[in-house]
Amino acid sequence: VIVVGPLLSLHQCGLPREIAIELFQTFVIRGLIRQDVASNTGIAKSKIREKEPIVWEILQEVMQGHPVLLNRAPTLHRLGIQAFQPILVEGRAIC
Repeated sequence: VIVVGPLLSLHQCGLPREIAIELFQTFVIRGLIRQDVASNTGIAKSKIREKEPIVWEILQEVMQGHPVLLNRAPTLHRLGIQAFQPILVEGRAIC
């Protein structure tokens, strides 16, 4: 569900933590291994499942360089799909 986010700028969208970690999981795993927090992908995935604080820090870094595309169905023209800078939010709705 996409809802209004009154505290966000026009170029930002609020992305719930559960959705963000699924979208950027491979980037977070790579970040955990590069920072020597995890020695392999299995350990990195377990750290993500346990929701350790370092995971959210790496996720924030990863999200800065990767915009997300939002589609407002039905897509009848090119403005139906737009790119936004993701911001982590609580809850289950995209803002």
